Amino acid sequence: MGLTAFHRFQDLAREENVVFYYTGYFSQSVVTAMGDALRQRLNSSDATNVTRRKLFSVFVEMAQNVVHYSADPLIDAADAELRRGALWVGEKGDHFYVVCANPIAREAQPKLLAKLEPLRTMTLDEIKQRYKEKLRTEGEAGSKGAGLGFLTVARDACEPIEFDFVDEPDSATTLFYLKATL
Repeated sequence: MGLTAFHRFQDLAREENVVFYYTGYFSQSVVTAMGDALRQRLNSSDATNVTRRKLFSVFVEMAQNVVHYSADPLIDAADAELRRGALWVGEKGDHFYVVCANPIAREAQPKLLAKLEPLRTMTLDEIKQRYKEKLRTEGEAGSKGAGLGFLTVARDACEPIEFDFVDEPDSATTLFYLKATL
């Protein structure tokens, strides 16, 4: 990236009130370090304890999404612990927002869409009920957790979650974006 592009990036980050941004390879230790940095940043903000807890919870869920499901591992192995993605936190008015992005296999898009689309129209009570139901059932096949991640993000958000899929040219992957406003 040339200096001009870097300046444009900095200007855009300032315009969007980005307080934290990371792009690259994620691992559990990278997520821990990012979480420590975010926690310190939040401790110096005016955010309420509830907002801090929700923001940190969503941040961790989204970072874990990249670690577990990015279709671009640094090492070509099924259990690769280093996977490519991006995560950022910003402020807009009285709210924070968290965005994650990572490549997924194109054939995974319909399954994700089926999980995410209902969350945009469900009420908070419906999301909480679905969350409780999921706690009582076994995790999904192929899931690295109990399948609670998207429900946690939707539950903690103050607006419907936003998402998008953008095909990567000359690739079998699609970039998956997820945004939550808190």
